[in-house]
Amino acid sequence: MAYLLRDGRPVLASPISSGRYGHLTKTGSFKVLEKERNHYSSMYGKIVDARGNTVVADADADMVVPSGGKFIPAPMHYFMRFTGADGMHAGYLPGYPASHGCVRMPEQLAIAFFNSVNVDTPVTVFGSTPTGSYARQRQSPLMRGGNRFADPRFAPRFMPPPPPFPWWR
Repeated sequence: MAYLLRDGRPVLASPISSGRYGHLTKTGSFKVLEKERNHYSSMYGKIVDARGNTVVADADADMVVPSGGKFIPAPMHYFMRFTGADGMHAGYLPGYPASHGCVRMPEQLAIAFFNSVNVDTPVTVFGSTPTGSYARQRQSPLMRGGNRFADPRFAPRFMPPPPPFPWWR
């Protein structure tokens, strides 16, 4: 979970997907170094062939691209960098740690965080990620059938109640 605190009290909360095995999200105290609404990864994305069909869905920029194909950088909208290449941004939440170190949030919550913080806002990352291999990481049974939106952990009834109006003061 990611929490936005005002005067030490949570005013906004979001489910996240953090760094997977081999790409763990760094823990510690940081601050927002930069914000970019339409950021794209320079390291990760997908490789498509000449017809636009995905050849490698989880590609690194230095992988071989087939003739006529291209590397397409991964979108990281509402990006808030807090250390190195890692930051918080809108992205896919499969229900387990799956990123290359970033903290992914649902888009609407990423927008709310993005609009609520400034450069130099403190960021504290804590917790741990399971250390089993990526292939063995557990996935919700509801997600195995391909309906990634059916996971009850991300249903609105599990979201915290809205903060008192106006929460941004």
